[in-house]
Amino acid sequence: MNFKSDIITCLFAIFFVAQTSYAQIDLNQKPTDDLGNVEDQFQEHFFEALKQQGIENYQRAIDALLKCKALDDNSVVYYQLGKNYNKLKNFGAAEDALKRAVSKEPENEWYLDELYDVYNQQGDTKKAIKTVKQLVKYHPDYRQDLASLYIKSKEYKEAIKLLDELDKEFGISADRDYLRNEVYTITGRDEDRIENLQERLDKNPEDETNYLTLIYRYSETGETEKAFQTAQQLLKVHPESKLVHLALYKFYLDNNQTESAIASMQIVLTAPEINPDAKTKVLNDFINFVAKNPQHEKDLIDVTAMIDESKSFKTLVELAQYYLKLEDKPKALMYFEDALKLEPTNFAVIKDALLLQIDLDLNEKAVVRSREALELFPAQPILYLIKGVAHNNLKQAKEAIISLESGLDYVIEDPKMEADFYTQLSMAYKLNNNNTKSETFAKKAAALKNPNE
Repeated sequence: MNFKSDIITCLFAIFFVAQTSYAQIDLNQKPTDDLGNVEDQFQEHFFEALKQQGIENYQRAIDALLKCKALDDNSVVYYQLGKNYNKLKNFGAAEDALKRAVSKEPENEWYLDELYDVYNQQGDTKKAIKTVKQLVKYHPDYRQDLASLYIKSKEYKEAIKLLDELDKEFGISADRDYLRNEVYTITGRDEDRIENLQERLDKNPEDETNYLTLIYRYSETGETEKAFQTAQQLLKVHPESKLVHLALYKFYLDNNQTESAIASMQIVLTAPEINPDAKTKVLNDFINFVAKNPQHEKDLIDVTAMIDESKSFKTLVELAQYYLKLEDKPKALMYFEDALKLEPTNFAVIKDALLLQIDLDLNEKAVVRSREALELFPAQPILYLIKGVAHNNLKQAKEAIISLESGLDYVIEDPKMEADFYTQLSMAYKLNNNNTKSETFAKKAAALKNPNE
């Protein structure tokens, strides 16, 4: 964890050198030429090192610093040497230099921090722990680093103890919760995890997040009854809560409480504070539920009408797929087209919409959309095929031939698609009164469809 920027480090180093040089001069004594030369040489080499480090030429920086070391054995030189060796992944030399710097100034946070970084990069957890224990007095974030290192070294009790101290001192943190849950998952201590969450809830029963986290963990461990009870408890404390219905609708569905499930899903899908991804999952569950219980299709229609303005791309695609399953192609196409308004370059949805336009005999629209799609995806053979089919359906033989023959060049190792191209070309040439070519392409299509005949 490097808290100090390179710029600040350089300024510190410059100041340190200036102070060191000043301290070496006796103001009551006339300076000698030799002493002046040493000072000049040291500063020249040191500033050269900083310059080379600044342009990431670390070996040249080291060379200059070694010349500094020969002139003056001070800690900042070892610190800078350590930094440059670290950049070159020469960890042994970096450690030696930084340990020498620390021996000269044991309380210098910057030196310790760079040494800690060397150990971290090597994965030397034992030495990293020893160093970071010296750093914790400077910044609380080092204590969180220490907890992370305890986890790496499998000292789980020490990690949890330290995380508890930090939570007590600074409050709950998402980063620390991540580390805490990592310990619980590694050790399989789900009971301790639940106990910790219950303690948080008892200490702060007004915080909605405490309920939601506990509900999630109960659900994850299969304790659905406890999860449901916690959700009901949350509703008593916060009857206006919308997020709790992300859990409640599932419980209601599993217990065949259909009306309650639908009411909860409607709340979720129309709540602005619930993110689109969560809504998409709920809507998908709603769609699957209605697919098995078609008597509730009106409820699905009602709720989707309520969320017209806030439907996500995923939601619209899910609705389109649902209506495809029901063979309601016009409605499926409507939702695919709405989805394309949000993501107009989504190839999969463009293809599905085009195929539906062909199925619904919307050939003129298919020609326009396929032409636009080819500007985006000029190497996709399916688009040429669809455009050719639409032209054939419109009795536009010449346009169909141009599209189909252009698209054939992009068909690679796909006999079925190649056969479809030949079939459509046969139709186009027949429309164009060229029976010879029509028959030729018909035979090519048949050969691909029936290779053993």
